[in-house]
Amino acid sequence: MKAKVFEWRGPAPFHFVAITGEVAQEIRDIAAAVTYGWGMIPVSCRIGGTTFTTSLWKKDVGYYLPLKDAVRSAENISLGSTVNVELTLRPR
Repeated sequence: MKAKVFEWRGPAPFHFVAITGEVAQEIRDIAAAVTYGWGMIPVSCRIGGTTFTTSLWKKDVGYYLPLKDAVRSAENISLGSTVNVELTLRPR
């Protein structure tokens, strides 16, 4: 899946990619079986040569995938970059 990196400013800035469309629908179909609460869904991801774990945040009709600073630094990802994300849901 390819997605553009954006920033969300709350109490602290976070960088995300949005998961929408068919991929979001596939996640919604099994979300109840993998969520650990508040709609958070644990995932393993790979961007470039970097593998990491995090949790998807439910947002509107899709999900937000937070990008850790270490991942962005390792893969030279900046605001507005388009990244290719490999995503695997992790059972709870």
